[in-house]
Parts: sequence; structure tokens; C-alpha cells
Amino acid sequence: MENIIYSMLGILIPFMGTSFGGSFVFFMKKNMSEKFQKMLVGFACGVMIAASVWSLLLPAIEMAENQGMVSWLPAAVGFGLGVMFLILIGKWAERLEKQENGKKLNMLLFSVTLHNIPEGMAVGVCFAGFLAGNAGISLLEAMILALGIAIQNIPEGAIISMPLKMEGVSRKKAFVYGVLSGIVEPIAAFITILMLPIVVPILPYLLAFAAGAMIFVVVEELVPEMHEGQKSMLGVIGVTLGFIVMMVLDVMLG
Repeated sequence: MENIIYSMLGILIPFMGTSFGGSFVFFMKKNMSEKFQKMLVGFACGVMIAASVWSLLLPAIEMAENQGMVSWLPAAVGFGLGVMFLILIGKWAERLEKQENGKKLNMLLFSVTLHNIPEGMAVGVCFAGFLAGNAGISLLEAMILALGIAIQNIPEGAIISMPLKMEGVSRKKAFVYGVLSGIVEPIAAFITILMLPIVVPILPYLLAFAAGAMIFVVVEELVPEMHEGQKSMLGVIGVTLGFIVMMVLDVMLG
């Protein structure tokens, strides 16, 4: 029962990150400092890359081996499917954006909400692995993964709420829209955990799928965002710190 309570609290962590970012509309007159944003995005990149390896791919390989499968096969197949799934979602979002005839803010809200679903699934899969007890995933690993996603959700909440305020929407409404963009994450995570009896036999594939989805988000969205505007090494420093922190915590305490 205690593990279930910890898991339910854990899946809310990314949502808290989005909500915190959305709250910037109340106390920031301008956008987030570019230097701080680069450092924050870089740190999230590092955490998510390390989490993809130590918290998702390595447990997937180990679990597949324990189940008598070809150890690398579920990791390779799941990872590829995770990337392909995010590519298809991106293509679908682009098609809808063209049909919307320039309703930029609506599409921004839709795109952020849409790509939060696989992130929620990634957290859900990790906590499902922890609850299963035989996936080699500790509570700490699952919590750190959720925290890494929460960190990268902070700017996302801000880029929803702050432009809305600049368009004339009230601060309260802009904050609510920012929060709503992230609510799909705990819902997707919760549904994944509810499907635990179905999930367990294919858990190696799902862990690798989550890793593929996360690496896609890092490469396609966070890395370009880190290099926008004035050139700076802060993003690289953030990636390094995030990777080291996640790796050390995972190896020492996982």
C-alpha cells in the first residue's frame, strides 16, 4: 500500500513542474532569463539522457535476459518504436497546425499537451516497473526520472501562460491554461499503472519505448531550444551537470 501511495505522489511531480512554470505569469513581467532557461533546459536534457540509459534501457535489457529473451532485442525494438511514435505525433500536430490557419497559441497549447502524453507514459512505465518489483527499478530511480521531466516542464508551462497574458488573457486564465496543458501527464501515467497486469509481460519493451520517446524529446525539442538566441556554453554545462547528477544518484542509490 505504501508503494502505491509513493507512486501516486510520484506521477504528480511532472505536473507540478508544468504548474510551477505556468505560475510565472503571476510574478514575471517578462520572459524567463535566457541564460537561466538555457541552464534549466540543459540540466533537464542531461537528467533525461542519463535516465533513459540507467533507469530505462539497462533495466529493460536485464529484465529481458531474466525472462529468457534475447537481451538486446526488446531494448532495440522498444526504443525504435518510441522514437517512431513521437515522429508520428509530430507529423500529426504539423498537419493540424496547417489546417488551423495560423491560430498559433491554440496550436502551441495543443502541441505541448500532445507531447506530454508519452512523457506521462514514461513516468507511468517507470513506476509500474517499480511496483512490479522484478524490473530492477527502485523508487528513487522512478522519482528522479519524474523530477527530470518536471524540470523540463517548467519552461513549457511558462511558454503557454505568458504568451496568453500578452494576448490579453487574464493572469488567472492564462495560469489555468498552463496547468491544463500538463494535466494529461499524471492521467497517462495513472492509466499505465492501472494496466500493470498487462504491462508486466511486455515491460522490457515499454521501458525501452519510454527511453526512445524521451530521447526524441531531448534531440528534437530541448537541444534546439538550448541553442536558440545568443550562443552560450551554459546549456552544455547544464547537460553535463544533469547527466552526472542522475548517473551518480542512480548508480549509488538505485
